[in-house]
Amino acid sequence: MAARIHPTAIVEPGAQLGAEVELGAYAYVGAQVVIGDGTRLHHHATVEGHTTMGAKCEVFPYACIGGRTQDLKYAGGKPGLRIGDRNVFREYVTVHEATKDGEFTVLGSDNHLLAYGHIAHDCVVGNSVVMSNGAVLAGHVWVEDHVVIGGYGGVHQFCRLGAHSMLSAMAKLVHDLPPFFIADGMPASIRAINKIGLERNGYTPEQLERVKSVHRILYREKLNRSQALERLKQHPDAGSDEFKRILAFSEASKRGLAPGGV
Repeated sequence: MAARIHPTAIVEPGAQLGAEVELGAYAYVGAQVVIGDGTRLHHHATVEGHTTMGAKCEVFPYACIGGRTQDLKYAGGKPGLRIGDRNVFREYVTVHEATKDGEFTVLGSDNHLLAYGHIAHDCVVGNSVVMSNGAVLAGHVWVEDHVVIGGYGGVHQFCRLGAHSMLSAMAKLVHDLPPFFIADGMPASIRAINKIGLERNGYTPEQLERVKSVHRILYREKLNRSQALERLKQHPDAGSDEFKRILAFSEASKRGLAPGGV
């Protein structure tokens, strides 16, 4: 089927629309935009900039996707934004392009960004991520798959959030949040494992026990970070996916792992 475009919608010359795209009243699509099959822009939604958006996404009223970076180092050129399939952008969400020419802010697929959320320049967001109302990512943040960020949670530049982790509502993350854990507070610290999230994603009791072991070694045995990581490497379960994921994440960390909580 052809695209369904409201008479008041604006599609700039050069924009590419897939099959069955739907544009509501006063929606706007910029000249460099590519929109995949079956994607819907509600009334007053905007997709602009050098943006490619995948299939079956949904952009709600007053969201602005592909706006120019707010980074003051922006010096022109053609940075952009790449978005996968089946993403939902609720009201007033903003997602910005990268800063440098030829580079991209990147979102995977099946993500839900709730109202007033913000993803800044040069972020990389994986798949099946939920950002609740008002959650914000500063520039160059990396978010792995199946992460949940609670309402008005804020993430500092260059932080990384590991797979299956959760940042609580109103929390301020200034370090890297390892996979599987929940962080809370201002600044955020590790409080527990993300047991419910892991169970929802099919983790077995045996896998949960390994995650608990990692948490205990990193945050409950009063070891310094080097001692804890060495203990993980020598553990009988060091070859498991859970241990290897934590070790790889730790080795790649540049801001340091979030500290333990109370």
